[in-house]
Amino acid sequence: MKYLGCIAGVFAASMAAAETPELVVYTYDSFVSDWGPGPAVETAFEAECACDLKFVGAGDGAALLARIKLEGARTDADVVLGLDTNLTAAAMETELFAPHSVSAEYSLPIAWDDANFVPYDWGYFAFVHRTGVEAPTSLKALGESDLKIVIQDPRSSTPGLGLLMWVKAAYGDEAPMVWESLSDNIVTVTKGWSEAYGLFLEGEADMALSYTTSPAYHLIAEEDAGFAAAAFDEGHYLQVEVAGKLASSDQPELADQFLAFMVGEAFQTIIPTTNWMYPAVTPEAGLPTGFETLVTPIKSLLVPAADAPAIRDAALAEWLTALSK
Repeated sequence: MKYLGCIAGVFAASMAAAETPELVVYTYDSFVSDWGPGPAVETAFEAECACDLKFVGAGDGAALLARIKLEGARTDADVVLGLDTNLTAAAMETELFAPHSVSAEYSLPIAWDDANFVPYDWGYFAFVHRTGVEAPTSLKALGESDLKIVIQDPRSSTPGLGLLMWVKAAYGDEAPMVWESLSDNIVTVTKGWSEAYGLFLEGEADMALSYTTSPAYHLIAEEDAGFAAAAFDEGHYLQVEVAGKLASSDQPELADQFLAFMVGEAFQTIIPTTNWMYPAVTPEAGLPTGFETLVTPIKSLLVPAADAPAIRDAALAEWLTALSK
């Protein structure tokens, strides 16, 4: 009887598990790390959805799109979280993404009306350094200095692609000369942000390509005021990170629920002190103490999403040529 009762219990548990819907979200590795937003977001959403939220780390932001292209309509993903406006046009060319119905009062620096992608945070790219370093005041000045930097590969990383677009947006036809000057400063090019920032923290470089918000992590989480982002005269490139629903999802209603949750108070409150970016919708309590100390760019640079693919191809060729010399 005990044996039969055990079988019945296992069967009931299996049935309950089978009835629990699963939502698969592809994202970048740092989002799902122990110190990233993933664990807190998973707990908060599962408390509302009666589902199993499964985050899958897929490298860095730009690597997400490459994986989705490879998997096509057979992908297990219901949602992709971690693309940005430099990639949304290329993502739409795949015809793998479906429209959303989310509306929100965004606190972005730009107007938002994209029918297929929902923003969840934003920030400005910057070179982060320790406060003892005499920081340059422009990309050109950085290239003329002896400072050693680590950057990310634009083919796999959204910060790496952001730097490509930053140089192109700021300097146009002069971009190849800027890259040629910067090439001597580059210690290494990493696949993703985590590797590059880790090398910087280990002392392998004077500066790392990151965000104006990165010093907030050190200040708030580590109580260390010894980091800063260099303010550049030509301005800083804006990144808006987004998520989108896959047209092939077998959980379309649950995917819609997640996207709506993503711009809500619970998710947006998590972002500033886990992803260390500005939330797309400012929480009722505002930003954490320490964010008021961050660099505010004198100029915001951004290539329109529709123009990004063509400009990316030209900028990537210039970058590869400069680094091969």
